[in-house]
Amino acid sequence: MTSEPLLAADKLNNDPRLAEAKKLILAAVAEHQETLVSVRPPRPELAANYEHQLEQFGAIRGGKTFFPYLGSGIGNGPFVELADGSVKLDLITGIGVHGYGHSHPRLINAGIDAAMSDTVMQGNLQQNTSSCDIVKLLTDVACESGAGLKHCFLTTSGAMANENSLKMAFQKNYPANRVIAFTHCFAGRTLGLAQVTDKAKYRVGLPDTIAVDYVPFFDENNPEKSIAYAVRRMKYHIDRFPGKHAALWMELVQGEGGYYEGNTEFFKALIEVAHENNIAVIADEVQTFCRTTRPYAFQHFGLDQDVDLVTIGKISQVCATLFTDEYAPKPGLISQTFTGSTWAIMAAHAIVSGLIENGNFGPDGKNVRFNQYFSQGLQAIGEKHPGSISGPHGVGGMVAFTPFDGTPEIASELVKRLYHAGLMSFMAGGNPSRVRFLLPLGCIDESHIDLACQIIESVVAEMAG
Repeated sequence: MTSEPLLAADKLNNDPRLAEAKKLILAAVAEHQETLVSVRPPRPELAANYEHQLEQFGAIRGGKTFFPYLGSGIGNGPFVELADGSVKLDLITGIGVHGYGHSHPRLINAGIDAAMSDTVMQGNLQQNTSSCDIVKLLTDVACESGAGLKHCFLTTSGAMANENSLKMAFQKNYPANRVIAFTHCFAGRTLGLAQVTDKAKYRVGLPDTIAVDYVPFFDENNPEKSIAYAVRRMKYHIDRFPGKHAALWMELVQGEGGYYEGNTEFFKALIEVAHENNIAVIADEVQTFCRTTRPYAFQHFGLDQDVDLVTIGKISQVCATLFTDEYAPKPGLISQTFTGSTWAIMAAHAIVSGLIENGNFGPDGKNVRFNQYFSQGLQAIGEKHPGSISGPHGVGGMVAFTPFDGTPEIASELVKRLYHAGLMSFMAGGNPSRVRFLLPLGCIDESHIDLACQIIESVVAEMAG
């Protein structure tokens, strides 16, 4: 005999009217998605109003958007409709945010549940049980191969997750006040993270806040020499500033740096030096989370016993800092009015659990297979049009290529032409500049990659002339 639910929330969530409403909403969305199954050009009759909206938006935000992009509010997996009537194949996904593409029923369901909840935003002072659910999932998954990341603090952005990790490292290792990071790394654009990010133009006009020493990233063309040189440079910085380094900041796959991956031997060598000198090891997984053979890239590289703090974001919607007992913050160090919207928190659980259940991970999981399939397509284009496309082609759901001579100008031109042809991509790296994709891993299939390759080949052939 089942007992009557004690909570009003349980009664609401089990109300048959809510279940019926979900069915009706999902059916209506599906009906209107039926025309969004391929790319299409803008509708001329919408052009004038669309241009006005773009100009108005750009003026108010203080500058034009990179793409003339304003979504209509509906899509169909990797396809998204814009307010000018065009449909794009979105393989950049808000720079890695939309892991289930657009208007996916799994996330609509999460959104309906969130809308029925009592608050829009959850925060440090007041959190609902959905926050408990997501932090347990994130830590359980993080620790499944022996990592000590038993703690998780939610936040609203990858930058804030990274800031919190730095604060914990500085507090634990006080008075150490320096950071070691990789060349070409990207950590964020806050005052502190702009100093860590190895890109001078992101720091123009900003005061110095954190002292950073750089070591070269892994070079797959000369692995042994690369490892030895990086270790030597790291030891040089430590000897130069003894006891002053609080953290080793690591992107395991360089994101903005061009989608280059390190290897286990490289990371282990640097981590050994870090731990010998009581330096915290921070893995920045804001972009890599859920994109390799394992949910966390540190698992992909076998670094479970080595990382002290890990940050995630983008595809997870709600962002977070995971940390070991040793780096637990003292009261007052980290706190936020908002730790995430209720929808983001519920969506995060749906996304991470969905990717696990859907076979995205593992050495032969979808993440690997999509990368291999896309890479083969890109290689074929490069062979057909010599000098147009070269690798490496990234890892898992992070796909990239170097276009032509790899100058920023040619990469920017190609990205913009791809956009107008119906394919959304973006740039990464600087020397060379690369075209990159962050695949919607929860909804993509090989047919979408085939379409992307068709568009890429068409544009490349046109530019090659």
